[in-house]
Amino acid sequence: MSPKDTASPDRGAGTGTFTPRRIAIIVLVVLVVVFVFENTWRAGIRLAIPEVSTPLFLALVAVAVVGAICGGCFIRRRR
Repeated sequence: MSPKDTASPDRGAGTGTFTPRRIAIIVLVVLVVVFVFENTWRAGIRLAIPEVSTPLFLALVAVAVVGAICGGCFIRRRR
């Protein structure tokens, strides 16, 4: 058996450990959720030509989703 054939115990799926990376992601998600729900008033958002009036939290959620999708694409591309 070569060293490449054996999996290290901390690389297994479902180990349930909280790594610094996972903790940072959890903290960021909690901060985004708190920030979104603290900003619930209506805001005017100007898209190229039309101006849309929408609750600010919907705009923030949309931006967070677009950011997550972009981040996921970059991570997937790096692998």
